[in-house]
Amino acid sequence: MRYLIITFLFFSFFTSCNSKDEKDATKIAKKEPIIKDYGFTFNDYKVIRDTIRSGDTFSALLQKFPLKDSLTIHQVTEKVKDSFNVRRIKVGKPYILFLDKKKPNTLKALVYIEDRIQYTVVDFRDSLVVSNKQKPTRIKRRVVAAEINGSLSETLSNAGVSPALAPKLAGIYAYTIDFFKIQKGDKFAVTINEKYMEDSIYIGVESIEASYFEHKGKKIFAFPYKLNENQKKEDYYDENGKGLKSMFLKAPLDYFRISSRFTGRRFHPVQMRFKAHNGTDYAAPHGTPIKTTASGVVERTGYTAGNGNFVKVRHSSTYATQYLHMSRILVRNGQSVSQGQTIGKVGSTGLATGPHVCYRFWKNGVQVDPLRLKLPNTEPMGKSDKQKYLSYIAPLKKELDSITAQKFKE
Repeated sequence: MRYLIITFLFFSFFTSCNSKDEKDATKIAKKEPIIKDYGFTFNDYKVIRDTIRSGDTFSALLQKFPLKDSLTIHQVTEKVKDSFNVRRIKVGKPYILFLDKKKPNTLKALVYIEDRIQYTVVDFRDSLVVSNKQKPTRIKRRVVAAEINGSLSETLSNAGVSPALAPKLAGIYAYTIDFFKIQKGDKFAVTINEKYMEDSIYIGVESIEASYFEHKGKKIFAFPYKLNENQKKEDYYDENGKGLKSMFLKAPLDYFRISSRFTGRRFHPVQMRFKAHNGTDYAAPHGTPIKTTASGVVERTGYTAGNGNFVKVRHSSTYATQYLHMSRILVRNGQSVSQGQTIGKVGSTGLATGPHVCYRFWKNGVQVDPLRLKLPNTEPMGKSDKQKYLSYIAPLKKELDSITAQKFKE
């Protein structure tokens, strides 16, 4: 009998415990977390998350669900077109549908997510409203200094900076440093503005205020600066106001092989005689993009029996360049072009035995060899501009000097 009582009490104790645990678990399960994002409380709706698939259209997304007030898809499309280009929704982009819980499948809103920050809301709740919105972001400023150990990307990553900064720095110093040859022991410091979402989610580098690079013992500062308000982008200058960017690219192609140099006497492979070759031939596959080596205005485009399709660009009162034997011309007479802009494609039109571009260079109206010419940097600053510039960069340079002195103590 005593054994039966003990067994009963033991069973009752664990049964009551289990019952209590189950009740507690039920209470916990009923506490649904409140989710708020994109201006909506998700708990108030039936929510469908999906991504744009191949063949999806804005109209097709709306067709799946009835709209309020007997709105037609055509009416919706017409109303939103000024704020939201429905033809440009992209495959792979996420979207969210908010459906009415009381009236199953009635669409209350659609959110199209462009990226981590930008999104569009098509709201049907009261009257049809379209809003292009951004999530709140904050810019944080900091200075990073490091010694190269591995690649520039690896060094930045180890310093807690997005490796996406590497190509930006390479672009700034493209005319002064060969980044394929940077080595362990080279140093850099950079003042950056970084974007964060909701104060803690790292988005990336928004802009560069100042930078310093020491390569093979040579110290090169770079500060972005606009000489006038009409400039779309800043140019980079050193601590003395000298432009880092050369006025001319070294070649009109990214990948090339010099097949014939500038010379006063060359055997012409088509005409079968010796004559001067007042240009530099760069062999490349048919269709390779040809870039203008400096900013300027297209002075002439056309075709001749010898030159084939060609483009001539005037860069200043002193300099002009010409690009011959193109398969296609992509600019027109009088058009302004920027340095590095594609103006045509490699071909073999005119007197040419194979695909290449003949690059010709004029200085003061005389054709010269650009490979032997000491080419200028960007136009120098005027006296008043230089004074303003030096005043502007003074605190930035002082900050970099202080950081590098602390970081790279001998």
